[in-house]
Amino acid sequence: MQNPQKHAPTRPPRLLGLAPIVSDTTRLLVLGSFPGAASLARQQYYAHAQNQFWKILQAIWPDCPGAIGAPSYEQRCAWLLERGLGVWDVYASCEREGSLDSAIRQPQVNDFAGLQRRCPQLRAIAHNGGESFRHANCSAALGLAVYQLPSTSPANASWSFERKLAAWRAVVAAAGLV
Repeated sequence: MQNPQKHAPTRPPRLLGLAPIVSDTTRLLVLGSFPGAASLARQQYYAHAQNQFWKILQAIWPDCPGAIGAPSYEQRCAWLLERGLGVWDVYASCEREGSLDSAIRQPQVNDFAGLQRRCPQLRAIAHNGGESFRHANCSAALGLAVYQLPSTSPANASWSFERKLAAWRAVVAAAGLV
């Protein structure tokens, strides 16, 4: 007789997301899906060197201190908040091996209504990528403007940097941040 545990698949680890980067002056919230492995390891949003999040912000706002590794992550977060931009993820936790959204299992959605109470000036939510946008109904239920952005992930190679930048610039402008 075979041991049934020997063939049972192992579950991927349960991962916890990062705290939101928001303040009471946040007007536009960018929601990713869930931090990738590099971001979780460094406890920093968009920490993968090939992710174009910080590069796009530098192109929109030339004073953005967004280059990975310079200056400090804390300075980059303070810079975001000064411009009314917040960052968070759709999922508070999930099971996943690797960094791909397609590997996310058993996700738990974050408390958007609670976040809205912390951000009284919040006017819009921009979903960074398709997995995040799958939850646009949750953000739309808050009575806010909702936008879909092309993912800044290196996995989104079908969009050129220039095309991503144009889409991001349009949403940032629509939210009144430029």
